[in-house]
Amino acid sequence: MPADESARPGEPVFHWFLPTGGDGRDPGGVTAVQGRTSAATRRRADVGYLTQVARAAEQSGFTALLAPVGLGCVDPWIIATAVAQHTERIGFLVAFRPGFASPTLLAQQADAFRRFAGGRLALNVVTGGDPVEQRAYGDALAHDERYDRTDEVMAVLRELLAGRSGDLGGRYVRTEGAALVDPATEHPVPLYLGGASPAAEAVSARRADVQLYWGEPPQALAARVERLDGLAARHGRRLRHGLRIHLIARDTAAEAWAEADRMLARMDPEAVRATQRRFAAMDSTGQARMAALHGGRADSASLEIAPNLWAGVGLVREGAGTALVGSHDEVAQRLAEYAGLGIGEFVLSGYPHLEEAYRVGEEVLPRVRALVAAGGAR
Repeated sequence: MPADESARPGEPVFHWFLPTGGDGRDPGGVTAVQGRTSAATRRRADVGYLTQVARAAEQSGFTALLAPVGLGCVDPWIIATAVAQHTERIGFLVAFRPGFASPTLLAQQADAFRRFAGGRLALNVVTGGDPVEQRAYGDALAHDERYDRTDEVMAVLRELLAGRSGDLGGRYVRTEGAALVDPATEHPVPLYLGGASPAAEAVSARRADVQLYWGEPPQALAARVERLDGLAARHGRRLRHGLRIHLIARDTAAEAWAEADRMLARMDPEAVRATQRRFAAMDSTGQARMAALHGGRADSASLEIAPNLWAGVGLVREGAGTALVGSHDEVAQRLAEYAGLGIGEFVLSGYPHLEEAYRVGEEVLPRVRALVAAGGAR
């Protein structure tokens, strides 16, 4: 299912996060193996609980669920397949690491999923930015080489899923006679790709349907959206843009900031230091941008880096490290402002993901839709 199939033209599309590494009231690591507090993983990532999260998101008006990939979470294909049996409409944005399996096999998996789940599939291509985690998977390629490989994998995937031959004699991918038998091409599979380096942006411009960003101040994202639009235009293409960000929204701003302060107070200082040391050893440009937003600071006042944009999550969590904090109206206004920059899709989350799926779906999403409709969307 195309990720924006159910949305009207110009209306933002909202997705939710499936916490396949465990869930709780506090932020914690997600994709890599690291020490986690019991509060961050108090709820086990079993099919029963993740089905509850999925149904809550489905009832609350979300389009798809992001199933992450990495050492610290269960296999996304398996959990998405399991949870899909207990849902009716919501799609699955399944993350995978290119190069760890044949693109022909990946295409077969994706084709089977979209066939048996009624087309409810999009793919999140995660090139990887932690050399330690990459080596745990047996991958020793350098940063730009990983994106070169990603480019080749995405090229083959796109051809196969569209029902065409996927033959390629590349440096990393060599396929001959690659084709799907009776592919379910009536269900297109959008490709999402993140990354902030020149190598990542070049691949997005050529291959992706949606460029994903982590939450940065609006002016920084505006520049990136404009740049990606220009790069894609050189290939005769047009990208969609998506934002991955957490929300801490409450009836009043005071309540929301009190919750952010509570999360911050529960972050162990040594865990923060250890996490930041691990981040410093990564070669991910996006992770470096996230770390620069907070600079390791752990005082609440300095962590608000733009109106309602809080960098505290990134003290202990890799990847998306910012949250919008404020009243329901304030958070909705900030999301509408991002939509005005050209961000058409939002991959949201909140702690814990079950309760917050209902809260965000009931209180925030209708406000954003109304604001965008009133002001017009780019």
